[in-house]
Amino acid sequence: MRPLVSVVCACFNISKYLDEAIASIYAQGYPNLELIVVDDGSTDDTYERLAMLRERHGFQLYRQANRGVSDALNHGLRHARGEFVMTPDLDDIVLPGALDTRVDYLLAHPEVGCVGGFNICIDSAGNEVARDGFSEGCVERWGFDAALAETLVVMPLTALYRMDAMKRADFFDPSIRVQDFQITLRIAAQGYEIHRLPAYMGRYRRHGSGLSGRYKLNYEADMQAIEPYRAHPNYRRARQLILNKALKKAVVQDGRYAWQLFRSVPLRAWDRVTLKRFWRFLRYLPVLGLKGGTDVAGR
Repeated sequence: MRPLVSVVCACFNISKYLDEAIASIYAQGYPNLELIVVDDGSTDDTYERLAMLRERHGFQLYRQANRGVSDALNHGLRHARGEFVMTPDLDDIVLPGALDTRVDYLLAHPEVGCVGGFNICIDSAGNEVARDGFSEGCVERWGFDAALAETLVVMPLTALYRMDAMKRADFFDPSIRVQDFQITLRIAAQGYEIHRLPAYMGRYRRHGSGLSGRYKLNYEADMQAIEPYRAHPNYRRARQLILNKALKKAVVQDGRYAWQLFRSVPLRAWDRVTLKRFWRFLRYLPVLGLKGGTDVAGR
């Protein structure tokens, strides 16, 4: 008997993608699987569509007020019985064979708390737009120190977690509204290794709408995720990587927000990337309609 896998999904206003996403989960052909879906207060017909799909497939379906993906996943995890857990978003597609590959890997590697892979990126219409790069035949292995230093993220679409590792990590912090980076760190902090296999395991959907401001949410969530490890020697490096990632978007989209980010760390902590972002910021000030001084800092 193959070990039970709990597929726990949180969703919000993604009705049009549900059929394809759920079909890809069942198309894995895995013989011992439970699907648990939590609707996080959708305002469209997502819940109604889920109810129809439940009649067809017989999965568990729950509904809650909108409290964010981390809280919704915790809701689902409280009902999960599996030895292993995956938490894909229901606008993405799991590629054939991906589940068996990861189950076999976790069975063979008890030291690993999370195993992932790589994504093929698609747009809202399902057209391929990019592919993650990886080295053929090379399994990436990360302990906590490296995961923090490199701000490692294993995307939910490709991640398979050991349930014991998730329990030791106390599941997701519901105050952090982005789930992938925080759970990677929380599992690694319990002494488990994080591995990533050199294979494509999902079709990850990039939506055109709503992306312009998402970097702010990600920045705040990532800073929350590393806060418990402030005393760790790699904390400052992690903070700088997170800052530089946010600045890449902020300097061309929101000058005042970029200025706040620059001021959030002392000048002596800036690295070459931060300086590069700052010079770009200065070039973009006229484009953003700002003149510097009080115009940047806010009146």
